[in-house]
Order: sequence, then structure tokens, then C-alpha cells
Amino acid sequence: MQVLLGYIVEHVYIVLIASLVATGIGILLGVVAYWVKYLDTIIIMTADSIQTIPSLALLAMLMICFGLGNTTLIVGLVLYSLLPIIRNTYNGLNNIPPSIHEAARGMGMSKYQRLVKVELPLAFPMIFSGVKIAVVTAIGISVIGVLIGAGGLGYPVYRGIQSNNLGLILQGAIPVVGLAILFDLGMGRIEKQLLSKKQFN
Repeated sequence: MQVLLGYIVEHVYIVLIASLVATGIGILLGVVAYWVKYLDTIIIMTADSIQTIPSLALLAMLMICFGLGNTTLIVGLVLYSLLPIIRNTYNGLNNIPPSIHEAARGMGMSKYQRLVKVELPLAFPMIFSGVKIAVVTAIGISVIGVLIGAGGLGYPVYRGIQSNNLGLILQGAIPVVGLAILFDLGMGRIEKQLLSKKQFN
């Protein structure tokens, strides 16, 4: 039980680190796409193209650069997590009513001040929705990290497959499903609260 708990903790650690990095990069790229219109298609299409690469193939390519272990898996998860965060950041910023932009300009706010004080807070519920999608997806993808030497819940699944042991497979698979449901429900509740506050305001 203690060993399984260790796998769960490591799995969550990998996912959270990757999600935090992806959130920072994704929001930044979403803002760039919003500000620089001729780059929006390039940025979103590039992130979309990464999603089409099979996860095992992407991890194998990254392994050449980063070697075996958790670092390669984290980099791969970051790349896979970018699209929903970039797209939701971009769409959230673009969906802000023009009247709000005009009011912010009328108050003498600079472009950066409008972004930080007005636009990003208003777009945050949609951005958070993208982060939720990225986190839940990363929880599932992390399982295959065992094939490139990463830790987490993929290890008991892989051992179970090698030894034809259903019990071991379930020891890894059930916590993965549980974590995905837990994060989806928990973040979904926060998302609803953010949306209700936005509508109230």
C-alpha cells in the first residue's frame, strides 16, 4: 500500500509540475496570439500539430534530447497541454465586449495595464477551463511515461502487463481513473464558481 501511495504521489507531482509550466507558457502564447494577430494562426496551428503526434513517438523523440526519466515525460506533457490553454486564453481575451476595452482606454490604462487588470481577470474562467482539460489529459498520458523510464502509476501497469498480472494492472489503472475523476470534478466545481461570479459581475 505504501509503495502504491508513492507511485500516486509521484504521478501527481509529475502532472502538477507539467501543468504549471504549460499554464505559464500557454497563457503567454495565448496573449501573444491575441496581441499579434498575424501570429495567432501560426501559434494555434503549431500547438494543434503537436497534438497529432502519437504520445509514444513524441516521448521517444524527446528522450534523445533529455534522456530517460521524469524530465522527458514532463516536457512531453507540457507540449501536449499547450493547445487547450492557448486556445482558451486566446478565445477568452477575444470574447471580451468592445465596450469594456473602450472603458479601460477611457480610464487611461496602457495596453499592459488593460491586460493585467481587466482582460485576463475577465478571461480567467475560460482559461481555467483549458487548464482543467490539460490536467485531466496529462493524468492519463503520464501512464506511458514508464516506457521512457519515468515514474508514477505507469510502473505497476507495465509490470502487470509483463507478468500477465491483472491485479498489478488494476493497481495502477484504478488510481489513474480515480485521479482523473477527482481533478475533473474538483476543477469543474471551481470553474462553475468562476463562471457564476463572472455572470454576477
